[in-house]
Parts: sequence; C-alpha cells; structure tokens
Amino acid sequence: MADSYDLILKGGTVVNHDGEGLRDLGIRAGRFAAIGDLSRAPAGEVIDCRGLHVLPGVIDTQVHFREPGLTHKEDLESGSLSAVMGGVTAVFEMPNTDPLTVSSDTLADKVQRGHHRMHCDFAFFVGATADNTRQLAELERLPGCAGIKVFMGSSTGSLLVADDAGLRAVLKVIRRRASFHAEDEPRLNDRKNLRVEGDPRSHPIWRDDVAALKATRRLVTIAHETGARVHVLHVSTAQEIEFLAGHKDVASVETTPHHLTLDAPSCYERLGTRAQMNPPVRDAVHRAGIWNGIRDAVVDVLGSDHAPHTREEKAKSYPASPSGMTGVQTLVPIMLDHVNAGRLSLLRFVDLTSAGPARLFGIAAKGRIAVGYDADLTVVDLKRSETITDKWIASRAGWTPYDGVTVTGWPIGTLVRGRKVMWEGSLAAPAQGERVRFLETLAS
Repeated sequence: MADSYDLILKGGTVVNHDGEGLRDLGIRAGRFAAIGDLSRAPAGEVIDCRGLHVLPGVIDTQVHFREPGLTHKEDLESGSLSAVMGGVTAVFEMPNTDPLTVSSDTLADKVQRGHHRMHCDFAFFVGATADNTRQLAELERLPGCAGIKVFMGSSTGSLLVADDAGLRAVLKVIRRRASFHAEDEPRLNDRKNLRVEGDPRSHPIWRDDVAALKATRRLVTIAHETGARVHVLHVSTAQEIEFLAGHKDVASVETTPHHLTLDAPSCYERLGTRAQMNPPVRDAVHRAGIWNGIRDAVVDVLGSDHAPHTREEKAKSYPASPSGMTGVQTLVPIMLDHVNAGRLSLLRFVDLTSAGPARLFGIAAKGRIAVGYDADLTVVDLKRSETITDKWIASRAGWTPYDGVTVTGWPIGTLVRGRKVMWEGSLAAPAQGERVRFLETLAS
C-alpha cells in the first residue's frame, strides 16, 4: 500500500536547488515527506498545481512590524497577514520598536506576542547599543533571535552605534552574522543643510552615496580586523556593490525591490514622500549598479525593508515626513515581474529569497524543498497579470508605492509548515506562526 500524506501538491513545476521540473510534493506532519510522482498515493487533501510554479517558501529577512509601541502603523498580526498575502512564509523583524528590542526580556516579549498570532513564521533581531554590548553574545543565542542589528546611521536614542570603537566592541563579542544599516552618521549630520523644505527630491542629495560607501568601508575594515561576519542591509549604491565584491569573505549583501525598481528623481516627483526611505532610492545609474550585483551574484539576499507609516504621517512636508514604505506584500510580485522581463532567472530569485537567507543566517530546516524540511511553499502563477492596488495591501498602513502598477507574475498560495495559509487571495487558516530555529542555537 502506498504511503499516505496529509497533503499532496500535484502537477506543479517545482523550482529548487537542483533546478526545476514537474513533480508532486507529499507533506506529512508539517514537513516534506516525498518528492516525485505521487499519482497513486492517498492524501487528506490534494492541491492541483498544474500550470503553477511551486517555490521554497520566501523568507523576508528585513521587516519592521512596529509592535510594541507603534501599533497605529502596524502590528505583528497585520504585518504577518500582509506577508502571507504576498507569498512570504517567514520574516525577520527589526528592533526599533518601543520599547527597543535590546534585552532578553524585550526579545522574549516579542516571541510570545508572535506565537500563534502571526500568520507566518518569525524571528527578531536584537539591537546593539552602547549599553548592551557585553550582553550581545548571550542575547544572540536566545530563542527567536535572528541575530544582532546595528544602526550606524539613521536612528535615534540608544539604537545607534556610529563610531569605530563601538563597532569594534560589538564585532569582538558576537559570533553569529550581524546585520548593519550602513550610513555614516557624521556625514549625515554635516549635510542636513542640504535638505530642501517640501522637496523629497533632496533626500538622496542629503543622504548621498558617499555616506553609504564611507560607512560600508569602515564596517568591512573592522570586520577584517575582528574576523567577524557582517551583513550589509539595503545596499543602495553602485560603488558599494563594486567594493563589496572584493570582500565576500566577511561581508554578505542585501538589496531591496525598491532599489531595484524605483529611481530618482522620477519616483519623488510621482510619489512624493511615499518614495522616501533610508538609505534613499537613487538615480538610474545606481539602480543599474545594483542589478549588476544581482547578475554577478554579489547580492546574496533580498529584503523588503517593509517599514510602514500611516498616510497622515507620510503626508507631512519633507523633511518632517518619516522615512519608510510598505514592501513585504509586494516583494514577490514585483520581483516576479522582473523575472518575466528577463532581468533575473526564477532560480536566481529562489536563491535570493529562500536558499540565500537559509545559508547566510543558518536557518534550520527551511529554505529548500527537501525531505525532512519544513513544508514552506510559495506557489506562483508566472503568467498571471494583476494590478497592485492600495486596496490589496493588508498592512495596517494601507498603501503601497506600487499602487496602479501592473505586474506579470503573482502569488497564488502560501503554505507554512504544510498548512495552506493563503490561497487565491484569501486567508485559508488561522494564525499559527512559530519562531524560526537556527543551526547555531538549536539548543535554545
């Protein structure tokens, strides 16, 4: 008698580390149990995936879900709903909440808040400060911790480590890969006079490419000195791509769909402050340089940098307007549109959004379709054209910079640990999100 399964996905084109082809997937107890021809196998449920592509679950390694303290913009439930509606199965959330995620207590509080309340799986970064440096080695090993996040620029209060001595102290004590917002704080402060009241086009002039490159160079130098692994978030300049290509021994690279899709000054002229983020969206030359980084595999992962603000907050006159935009729900369709346009292959997209995150952060049993792994899947229709609208966005913010943009390639289904969470635009199951596990902290 054939083995039975809880769920079989039948007839889809499975895209994985070994290529792509027509295969069935058998899932049992939340994990992949068989890959191949399962036409004779019984199952509790069968999903017909003919004409669809079945990808390893997309992992978004940079989101801001604002809870606790800023839940008028977003919370863990609404942010994770936005994630699964866009085909994302796991997220790493950032520490700039209120209170800041900088201690064992504040991390544990977030993990508890997310457990079976978030719709996708999750982990949380712990922020480095001048006050908690000595505790970072312990904090980075706690359950649910994605690693240490360091703001070299663009932060307030204690969540800022702007000087080399502080960076060196952090990198000397930690053992896991740490993630960095790399903009040079002294240069940002010196150039504030370049901001033009009411004109967000001045945002990338103030926060220029030199500020980004200078911080990234400083970071890589100290990483070599200390033997630490660093991850440079939302790389936004062509110069950084060229520089980081020579330092892949210590530095990994993230970029965002926004920096690959939008360009200045047109995005500011069309979207105003809704295009304002840190580091800024820059001109087409920098965008082309980042695409070169995709082509040459300098870029390791994509992160949405989902950082929602309300419409009212974004409507403030620049520079009083806050930086950040929604992105977790649009990551998959925007990038699939780039796939259809021939800018990257579907296999490269999978590497950037599942295999890459698993490899860099040492995620346990996620990031590929393999027997014994968590059955996380993003099911997409590469031929389907849809128009992204504010109305579609499930984030509490309720808007997207891509409102009115028509794309080809669309998320059809999201499965988290074998559970069909989203299918054809509808929520299919109650929230059951759990913390992501990591190879370096399996005992926690």
